[in-house]
Amino acid sequence: MLILKRSLASALLCICVMLHPSTYAQFHFDANDGYRLWLAYEPIQDRTLTKQYQKQLQSLLLPGDGPTNDVIRHELRHALTSMLGKPLAETTRPGNRQLVIGTPASLPALASAGLTEALENLGKEGYLIRTMRIGGKQATVIAGNTDVATLYGTFHFLRLLQTRQPIENLDLQSHPRIDLRVLNHWDNLDRHVERGYSGQSIWDWHKLPDYQEQRYYDYARANASIGINGTVLNNVNSDPLILTPHYLEKVKALADVFRPYGIKVYLSVKFSSPQSIGGLPTSDPRDPAVQKWWRDKVAYIYKTIPDFGGFLVKANSEGQPGPGDYGRSHAEGANMLADALAPHGGIVMWRAFVYANEKK
Repeated sequence: MLILKRSLASALLCICVMLHPSTYAQFHFDANDGYRLWLAYEPIQDRTLTKQYQKQLQSLLLPGDGPTNDVIRHELRHALTSMLGKPLAETTRPGNRQLVIGTPASLPALASAGLTEALENLGKEGYLIRTMRIGGKQATVIAGNTDVATLYGTFHFLRLLQTRQPIENLDLQSHPRIDLRVLNHWDNLDRHVERGYSGQSIWDWHKLPDYQEQRYYDYARANASIGINGTVLNNVNSDPLILTPHYLEKVKALADVFRPYGIKVYLSVKFSSPQSIGGLPTSDPRDPAVQKWWRDKVAYIYKTIPDFGGFLVKANSEGQPGPGDYGRSHAEGANMLADALAPHGGIVMWRAFVYANEKK
């Protein structure tokens, strides 16, 4: 990736899918087939350790009913029922040996306990896990500046239980060193995956937006559990149809599923889209009509998906169109898109891996 004006690089990882928390009760696994990945939450066989955990975790205090907090509740209910035999009873007041999860804004007691200053350097996604007193009661606290940060902290805490770590005297904190932790799918709109070896694309564009498959929630949960915060849904050899209103409604449906898990959607776009679907005679990045077309298209996307992440572009490589077709540089092409995205907080990820550029 080439870092250009208002553009950032992305981290590419590979991942599988998981079960959505709301449907755990409907499934029974006779063996570990790998679908649950690192979130299998196998029962703890050591009775002494189980009792120690149960003694330390008497109840749950999690203020707020937002979608991310609902995800946290589902995750804890499933994990603790599976590992310890029963979920935590949720309360609205501080209690002894309680699991407390929240932000200084959602739970003022955290600010009173001096955690606001401790969280200042952890950003929007960092969290701390600390054994301390809240309202005069001993508690295990998972705190962050946002609900998504506390979701990350919850997954960390559950890893401690899964790996049978002591939880009596915790003092942990974590925050990401990389802002963009993005998966890059090479999935086409016909569900073929370029260079794919695992079957069809997970995205069933034909059934979207009305039908959201269970695997979309499973995918989001698995990503959030390791801190992935973005996904590029489509192949870098992009079909311009992805930018039409018909497909953007489908993208919106996925974005709505992913949002509570802290995941933004990004799209690979074809540089010649102003000609392909916009009816313009050129896609020259210096042309004012082309620039306006991209500004209008981006504005429409953000009206549809307010937290849209931005674009990934493969240009003038392996026959793909790009600014070089008009005698323009990669910087001119990337910065035209960056100018359109910048007012909305979006970014451009511009592929610098360019070869066979002599192909028209």
